[in-house]
Amino acid sequence: MPPLQDEDARQFVADRHWGVLVTLKSDGRPQLSNVAYAVIDGQVRVSLTDSRAKTANLRNDPRVSLHVTSDDFWTYVVVEGTAALSPVASEPGDETCRRLLETYEAVSGQPHDDPDEFHAAMVDEGRLELSFALDYLYPTRD
Repeated sequence: MPPLQDEDARQFVADRHWGVLVTLKSDGRPQLSNVAYAVIDGQVRVSLTDSRAKTANLRNDPRVSLHVTSDDFWTYVVVEGTAALSPVASEPGDETCRRLLETYEAVSGQPHDDPDEFHAAMVDEGRLELSFALDYLYPTRD
């Protein structure tokens, strides 16, 4: 089969919520992490923890890739972009907490039953948001 066209590849990524995030370690080797994500307003958005290696990697080198596959594994799209990191959630209900809640609800497909509890957890866990535009896609289908 021919490769997915650009719009189809973008829709393929937007329709899914699980992928493998690729960041670069300080020695240049890739670090891969399974993540939940949502595409909101043309941006891939992912909840990160401030203390994790992938966050440190992105602060050192903002190049990022996301590998997304079909349920049968044979169709995939890789999205490349440049990471933007939000401030760490510091107060329940702050902008970071609100954006993380929006991402959570987009991934889960339903409203969170206790947004105040969610916001408090984001602060307690030291969460922040990674976002990046779908700058370049490798759409392929075998």
